[in-house]
Formats: sequence, structure tokens, C-alpha cells
Amino acid sequence: MKKAVLTAAILMSVGVAVAAPAPVEDIAGGSTDDRVARLERMLKAKQASEYETQQRLDTLQQEVLDLRGLSEQQNYQISQMLQRQRQLYEDIANLTSSKAAAAATVTTADSSGPSSSLGETASYERAVNLVLKERKYDEAIPAFRDFIKQYPESTYAANANYWLGQLLYNKGELADAANAFDTVVKQFNDSNKRGDSLVKLGMIAEKRSDSAKAKVYYQQVVKEYANSAAARIAKQQLAGL
Repeated sequence: MKKAVLTAAILMSVGVAVAAPAPVEDIAGGSTDDRVARLERMLKAKQASEYETQQRLDTLQQEVLDLRGLSEQQNYQISQMLQRQRQLYEDIANLTSSKAAAAATVTTADSSGPSSSLGETASYERAVNLVLKERKYDEAIPAFRDFIKQYPESTYAANANYWLGQLLYNKGELADAANAFDTVVKQFNDSNKRGDSLVKLGMIAEKRSDSAKAKVYYQQVVKEYANSAAARIAKQQLAGL
């Protein structure tokens, strides 16, 4: 009897062991819930790392864009400075040659009065000196206007109109400045200030929020004055439109 009871108890114990499911283990140990929790923590850590990396990339990209903009601005300022230097050298050269020609004319002219060539040169020189030496920009504007009115066919007329346009542009008188630059473009095709005048007309169009017109001016400069300082400035302006 005792043997039978013992046998029955053993069988029941074995049956319970077979019926009860063993806990699920992953390869690293732990239950399925533990494994899911670990995966979730790993996923969140990865997402946080990727977010931080993206923020750093965005910051670096913005810094690159800022540096590029600063570089373009500095290049433009350098181009403007070189342009003003070139203008100064050209004016000095023109004045020197004109003075020599005027002196030769005076020696052979009638002594009854000064020659018209000397008056023309002196008038232009006076207007230029108001800008370069005396820094009297407001007085230089009527001086250039008077010169242009008195000597419309002068060899200095293109430069005088350009100087006038630049002075008016700096004062914000865009309509009058545009007229002066437009005069250079339309009436002095052979002038070395024509390309620069086209660039200024493009800048004026930009200030008037007319990007389409500005683009036309800049493209004309690039086409007609390739490899010039004016073309380089025009390309920089086009890139910013």
C-alpha cells in the first residue's frame, strides 16, 4: 500500500514539472520582458545620440554658411577697394597726360586768353579733388554736374558721369544715380567705366527689390566684360540673388 502511494506521488510530481512552463531566457540571460526593456533602453540611447549628432551637424553647417557669407562679403569689399584704387590711378594718369597736352597747347596758342583744353582739365581736376583730397562729397556733386553740362563731349565725360553716379548712390539718391550710370552705358560704349556702371545699375535694381532687372544687368556684365573686375563682382551679386 505504501509503495503504491509513493508511486502515485512521484507520478503527480513529474506531471506538475512537465505542465509548468520554464521561464524564457535570452542568450544573455533574463526573461523576455528584461530583454525588451534592454532593447528599448538601447534604442532610446541610440536615438538620443543620433539627435545630438544631427544638432552638431546642423550647427557646423550653419557655421560653414556664415563663414561663406563672410568670405563673399570680404571679397566684395576687396573688389570695391581695388576698383576705387584703379579709378584713382586712371584719373591721375588722365590728369597727367591732359596737363601735358594743355601745357603744349598753351605755348602755341594766342596769348589773348586761356585755352579751352586747360579750362576743361582744370574743371575736371577741381571736381575730382573735392572727392579725393578734400572729401567734400556734397560739393563735388554740383561740380561734376557743371563739368558734364559744360563739356558733354569731353574725354573725361564718362568718368565724370560715373563719379557723379557713385556720389549720388552713396547718398541714396538712386534715381539720379541710375541716370548717371545709364548715361555711361548708353553714350560711352568704349569707356572702361561702362562695365562698372552696369554693375551699379544692377545694385540699384536690387535695392529697388527688382531682382529680375538686376540679374539682366549682371549677366550683361559677365557676357560683355568676362574676366574683368566688374564681371567678378557681377558673379558674386548673381550668386546672392
